[in-house]
Amino acid sequence: MDKIERLISIIMILLRKNIVSTTEFTQLFDVSKRTILRDMETLSLSNIPIYSINGVHGGYGIMDEYKVDKRLLSSSDLENILTALGGLEQILISEEVDITIKKIEAMVSPLSLKSSIQLSFYGWEGRSEILHTLRTFQESILKRRLVSFDYIDKNGTATNRIVEPYQLHFSETSWYLKGFCLHRMSYRTFKLSRIDKLNMDDKTFNPREYLVEQEREASYQPQLVAIQALISPSIQDQFIERYGRKSIENYSSEFLLATIDVPHNSTGFQFLASFGTNLKIVAPQTYVEDFRNYLKQMMDHYV
Repeated sequence: MDKIERLISIIMILLRKNIVSTTEFTQLFDVSKRTILRDMETLSLSNIPIYSINGVHGGYGIMDEYKVDKRLLSSSDLENILTALGGLEQILISEEVDITIKKIEAMVSPLSLKSSIQLSFYGWEGRSEILHTLRTFQESILKRRLVSFDYIDKNGTATNRIVEPYQLHFSETSWYLKGFCLHRMSYRTFKLSRIDKLNMDDKTFNPREYLVEQEREASYQPQLVAIQALISPSIQDQFIERYGRKSIENYSSEFLLATIDVPHNSTGFQFLASFGTNLKIVAPQTYVEDFRNYLKQMMDHYV
């Protein structure tokens, strides 16, 4: 074990225990007492609040202010936090999240680290590519610095934007930035995968009354239409996850009848088309016709 690994191990041990003697450390790492003394001096110089107690029952400890009060959190609470952080780590891989996880692991019994819940996400290549953009936005939000970038809309048209960044938002599979656009002089939400040539400016800004505007945005809902569709039992689980069991009823030996609300636009059409021949819309007729036209335009690309 090299010195860095030993120093990290010492911190993890001191976070878990109140007082650890020099002898315990020497036996654990198979080093001399002088080496442990130098390690403690190194940690103190690194602003780790370590203190020593002399005497038979003496040793080293970390100031309580540096620890989470375990009386406020049970082992179950800590395991739940680790589960949530483990999922977050896969969505937003960061050194800060990794360090936090290691700190909490140090407070949990090694026998309890096998959580009953495991979160897994697709390790898409694009997610790692977008990491730099995420970190730039995180820094700009904390420092209240303006950001500028080219924003490419769904038609491929690029416009230059200068934005006051307020919040990063992760929804289903995509990251978004919420902020005030100085180009449009209004609050806007930008999809990170459509952002190019990002730059964090030196100029800072004073935050606006964002929470009020955020509540207005949250109250906005796209126009939804109630449709009925015959679905194959093979995709039943996907409808249950999104719309609940009440949205599905028995119809025949081959199909189930799903009643769901979807946008009457390309977003809704794309969602329904993703099920292929496992789904057939039966009502209302106006939606059926518009969906048929959408599919025809798609097929025209392959004629």
